Amino acid sequence: MKIAIGYEVVDGPWGGGNAFVKAMTAWLQERGHQVVSNLHDDNIDIIIMIDPRSHLPGYTYSAFEVLRYQLKINPRVVVVHRINECDERKNTKWMNFWLRAGNYVADHTLFIADWLRDLKVWFPSDGRPSDTVFNGGDPKTFYPRDNMNTQPALPFKFVTHHWGGNWMKGFDVYEKIDQMLDDAEWRDRINFTYIGNLPTGFEFKNVKVRAPLSGVSLGEELSKYDGYITASICEPGGMHHVEAGLTGLPLLYRNSGALPEYCHGFGQVFNGVEDFEAALRSYLANWDKYKESMKDYPWTAQRMCQGYFDVIERLYEKRYKIASERRSFRKLIVLLTVFGMHVFSKLYAFRFKRVQKS
Repeated sequence: MKIAIGYEVVDGPWGGGNAFVKAMTAWLQERGHQVVSNLHDDNIDIIIMIDPRSHLPGYTYSAFEVLRYQLKINPRVVVVHRINECDERKNTKWMNFWLRAGNYVADHTLFIADWLRDLKVWFPSDGRPSDTVFNGGDPKTFYPRDNMNTQPALPFKFVTHHWGGNWMKGFDVYEKIDQMLDDAEWRDRINFTYIGNLPTGFEFKNVKVRAPLSGVSLGEELSKYDGYITASICEPGGMHHVEAGLTGLPLLYRNSGALPEYCHGFGQVFNGVEDFEAALRSYLANWDKYKESMKDYPWTAQRMCQGYFDVIERLYEKRYKIASERRSFRKLIVLLTVFGMHVFSKLYAFRFKRVQKS
């Protein structure tokens, strides 16, 4: 099969979507499939739309360009829309609208968590099928190292890492930890390291901060710690907790978004700032039990890629039937919205290039 994935991989530390494309591309190519990042060829079998916009760095085609490819170049191509975003994640007001409009061109929708699927950031009323395939990390990069502590000494070493510096990544709790470390009781019991970008203007007093890391460097760094905290609010899936879990770090995680789907059974849950300290005490008291459970942490890239391929292969076998039943002009107002999104993306990209040149 020839499969288009609408994103060009960026080297170095970037977001979870970058990790997905890198893993999926390698997995498909190892099995003899051809992967392209654009719609220049006329014999593409499957289009995976990562984002319906094209004006953001790395994204190579918009929902409208996918629709045009369906109508003018290859009507038998099957379009899969991977949804890994939502307004709830960053407290925005427009992302769900973009996703719903872009989803108009999809034949099948894939979500990275059931929580995200239940938000209805798509058009389920159209009767088109969907599946959930969880994110997965590379176990050759993220795995328990021999140098990891089996009986950690005090202070207990916690870590978290985020590429994005949005406050919704859990900075209310991370700020709470920073304040707790003013207290001699907690200062002697734990320390906390944050790897990644911070919100603009935000600074920690007691928490250690490191620049963003990725790949082997990140895996090696995570293995230096005893436990992992994720306080992300309305996290639709993410990769940070997956990478930590595969490294063998028991998870202290927020009861929000998709985190319970990925983390349940592998650590201690908390609701927010108000019960974090109690959850932390419970976590430390039960760390041995949680540590033992991490050997069964299941969310690998191989499992993720196999899940995507199972769907892709099934759709490929039914591509003629899918094409014959497709109704590209079923909702004129949405079709016009998709076109408007495309025009906006092109104008935005043109303006951005002009700003860069000046």
